[in-house]
Amino acid sequence: MRVLGIDSSAKAASAAVLEGDKLLGEYNLQTGYTHSETLLPMVDRVLRDTGTRVDDLELIAVTRGPGSFTGLRIGLATVKGLCFARELPVAAVSTLEALACNVADFGGLVCCAMDARCGQVYQAFFRAQRGEIARVCEDRAVKIEQLEQEIKKADEPILLVGDGAHLCYNSIGRQNGIVLAPAHLRLQRAASVGILGQRMAARGDTVSSDRLVPEYLRLPQAERERLKKEQREESIP
Repeated sequence: MRVLGIDSSAKAASAAVLEGDKLLGEYNLQTGYTHSETLLPMVDRVLRDTGTRVDDLELIAVTRGPGSFTGLRIGLATVKGLCFARELPVAAVSTLEALACNVADFGGLVCCAMDARCGQVYQAFFRAQRGEIARVCEDRAVKIEQLEQEIKKADEPILLVGDGAHLCYNSIGRQNGIVLAPAHLRLQRAASVGILGQRMAARGDTVSSDRLVPEYLRLPQAERERLKKEQREESIP
């Protein structure tokens, strides 16, 4: 199965082409440019350099979230553009699960954490063993202080991954059994998205591009501000 994997859920952007479990090509960028400038050219290049036409693809896998609201929208819009007038199935992959896939051979508990700002992280726990990952909890937005307490109670090695991993590590300190993954494994990779997408497709867990929706886990900033304003107005006698 020829698969295109895409991730633009955080500061780094990534695009990859896989043939089954074989990675044919992958590009990762973290240059400070916006994903609207870099993502589609990256996709075009990885397709061209792997000798892949869009019509050769049997599946597109993309991260649905959580992550940057703008980044997620750009990623999903890119997929919808590629699928226009084509009936390509799409696997909408959890960003956090894709992060866990980066370290599937760890042999212990993996804490995937993405910086959600405002003292929070998008987070989920997974158990990684011999190339397989098993979900321990659902994706969530959680305060860093709460996550720290959960990590301190664990009685097994924990590997921290994601762009919010250092926030937890710096706060907890070098507690025994807490390991910060190497920098190159802490970032989202489209190859991992593609691997998980194929597993989802094998289970029949795909959607058409017109049904793609982002998974934010919390309201956008503008919506939160609107609700706060309404609450203040309601409290005025």
